Amino acid sequence: MVTCVGSVAAAVGVGEGKGTWKCESVAQLGVELGGMLNDNDKRFVLVFDGVDRQREGGHMLLPGLGRLSEIIPSLTTVFVVTSPQAGFLRCAAAPHVHFPAYTKQEVVSILGRDVPTEKVGRATDEETAELWTRFVGYVHDALGRAAARTLPAVRDACLALWPRLVAPIVAGTHGPREFSKLFVAVRVWVQDDAVLDPGIVAAAGAAPAAPPPSAATVTDLAALLPTTARLLLLAAYLASHNATRHDLTLFSTHHHGRRRRRGGALAVPGTPGRRGGAGRSKHRKIARKLLGAHAFVLERMMAIYAAVRSEWTESFRGEEEDGGADVGMAMATLASLRLLVRVGGGSGSQGTAGGGGDPMDRAGKWRVNVAWEVVRGLGRSMGVEVEEWLVE
Repeated sequence: MVTCVGSVAAAVGVGEGKGTWKCESVAQLGVELGGMLNDNDKRFVLVFDGVDRQREGGHMLLPGLGRLSEIIPSLTTVFVVTSPQAGFLRCAAAPHVHFPAYTKQEVVSILGRDVPTEKVGRATDEETAELWTRFVGYVHDALGRAAARTLPAVRDACLALWPRLVAPIVAGTHGPREFSKLFVAVRVWVQDDAVLDPGIVAAAGAAPAAPPPSAATVTDLAALLPTTARLLLLAAYLASHNATRHDLTLFSTHHHGRRRRRGGALAVPGTPGRRGGAGRSKHRKIARKLLGAHAFVLERMMAIYAAVRSEWTESFRGEEEDGGADVGMAMATLASLRLLVRVGGGSGSQGTAGGGGDPMDRAGKWRVNVAWEVVRGLGRSMGVEVEEWLVE
């Protein structure tokens, strides 16, 4: 309040030789302002910016400041609040101006004007501007309603993520118009909670992007999990993301002599070399591996495991024949690490994740709890390309 009195006195031009002003209450503030403004014929507007962030003053501060205009006719009080409460508008005829949040089009229009000036590989200025505009919209969709609700927050997030996005372009692995691949590569950084702190996430200068945090997780899983547990985890991922109707074509050798991959069940008869055909779901635009994992029956996962273990781990075949593969122990390990989550029981359980019954009941339902990046790295550690076994 002392600052308020001093600012008004300086604006009106009174009390220049008085020195320090004293104001200890809202009542004294009204007296001081009345003495300076009552003799003034002009309208004086007093603006309190960020008044809802005051640390002191109590619950009577805002009502007292709001009634100053009733005591001083020539004074108009304006409050600027960062997050208005519903109680502010409950009184009748409350004069106010509402500033709604920026829409996506407005955010892209405003931030799209400030394209980073650093040269991005061999990309032209037009390609860089187009990539930046689409990237701003991508960040707004990902963080606009949660972590970055203000325009400066969205701008800081974009500037922090920009070096990570253009690192593949600088390295020459992707082109500036491969938006989907670039956005998938930067997704792991968007999911990081510390992305809004540029001091933690932002790259130093033009240094290439560091490996994503998931790489350490993949290495740890590949090094710590035994062979049987890794096979069961890959089989569980296939059971969660492949439809049941494709299992016979993917994992059976009865008709083909070898297992067909990458949507063999969807080939159209009479059109060799063409995959997909009329059997492919035309309305599906998102890959199944990018969707959420579906629940599967334990018996189906065990059938997939039995079908692929001899092909995926030929070097461990002798160990498995000696009885070294303990499926029950591997299932217990995956369940304790929450890599596999039980979502339903069979005939001997209560039908819930925490129900009783035998955890190895073949009728029990489970769901895999690992991301696609982890599964892909885990499969490559065993020489398996999991993408070849997914039907999109």
